[in-house]
Amino acid sequence: MPKMKTKRGAAKRFKKTGSGKIKRAKAFTSHILTKKSTKRKRNLRKSGLVDPSNAKTIRKILPYL
Repeated sequence: MPKMKTKRGAAKRFKKTGSGKIKRAKAFTSHILTKKSTKRKRNLRKSGLVDPSNAKTIRKILPYL
């Protein structure tokens, strides 16, 4: 059986935590920042976790994560 291919775009966006959950970056940080509050922009810098309903799909496209 050949090795499975990893979706490279997804590999750059997701990492695995120590407990096995999938970590992601938050959206809405690239432009139109003037109307967003400082607190909101600061909280967007923090990482988030992938929802369990989407985690199964991400594990499928990242077989070696």
